[in-house]
Amino acid sequence: MSFRATVLTLYPEMFPGHLGQSLAGRALERGDAVIEAVNIRDYAHDRHRSVDDTPAGGGAGMVLRPDVLAEAIDAVSPDGDERPRLLMSPRGRPLTQARVRDLAAGPGAVIVCGRFEGVDQRVIEARRLEEVSIGDYVLSGGEPAALTLLDAVIRVLPGVMGNAQSGAHESFETGLLEHPHYTRPQVFEGREIPPVLVSGNHAAIEAWRQAQSLELTRQRRPDLLDRPEAAGGPQPAK
Repeated sequence: MSFRATVLTLYPEMFPGHLGQSLAGRALERGDAVIEAVNIRDYAHDRHRSVDDTPAGGGAGMVLRPDVLAEAIDAVSPDGDERPRLLMSPRGRPLTQARVRDLAAGPGAVIVCGRFEGVDQRVIEARRLEEVSIGDYVLSGGEPAALTLLDAVIRVLPGVMGNAQSGAHESFETGLLEHPHYTRPQVFEGREIPPVLVSGNHAAIEAWRQAQSLELTRQRRPDLLDRPEAAGGPQPAK
């Protein structure tokens, strides 16, 4: 069964964008994933195809109208559609690798790309939209965030990565940041590949990689060490 994503956006031409290339592109070609971009303006009712209005209570910017967005959601996600409804929003819960895995294990997702000052809260509640953030910063719209989410999900779909082990040791998969990587030449500008990596001792190599992951996490993302999936790992070398 394909992972089926329906993206509600004011800029459908932005999809699939860069996802038409490389791993994701091949997955789309094979039908492992399907991305459908739907223009929210198609559900506007006036001759100007208006989708936004001024914020209640005053303030800068415009707000996406609940009636227009609700009609668009109902059209692409009728009763019985088991796909989660996601709203890309800087105030949402942070997207994690665990959530990416959950989404990849499901039938797909309906993704709403916000614009302007935001989305009317009533449609968020009425259509049970799950607000998702890709970071503590604000973009001009939800489309780049949606592409990021889809990229993360598609690459972990079964069969997309040629080597099933390719993603096993990546950052966040084990609750830690990924260890450093090296390749030829043996010496680059006076810097050598760590001897353990060319020793042929696989147990020592794995121990080195785990220790490096833990130390990098301690230095750069100590918050990750408080998560359950990071518990029980090796201690950093002294």
